[in-house]
Amino acid sequence: MAEGWARHLKGDVIDVYSAGIETHGLNPYAVQVMREAGVDISKQRSKNVSEFVDREFDYVITVCSDADEKCPFFSARTKVIHHGFDDPPKLPANAKSEEEKISHYLCVRDEIKTYVETLPESLV
Repeated sequence: MAEGWARHLKGDVIDVYSAGIETHGLNPYAVQVMREAGVDISKQRSKNVSEFVDREFDYVITVCSDADEKCPFFSARTKVIHHGFDDPPKLPANAKSEEEKISHYLCVRDEIKTYVETLPESLV
């Protein structure tokens, strides 16, 4: 969702890359709630951070605690920032209905959007 928002809202000022510690494929609930917000992420793919090992970045932003704890080493020039969000697939584990499950994704989707709207100014 973060990649989708960054491309949609800030693609003209931020060169967006997205990867994780592990690849899981796209979550259908994430695709659904982003589509409802007018952002199509269905063509994105889950990537591993190892795909970008030779690339220089100004900033790396981790958005989940697992990535923050296991983030690989980047050059000294790269500023690593953690801005954590709840992990949507973990939140609805005990959801009693489809609506309750989706509500967790909607909440995180909107929190991510609010954060992305502050970029890149908030990075300074």
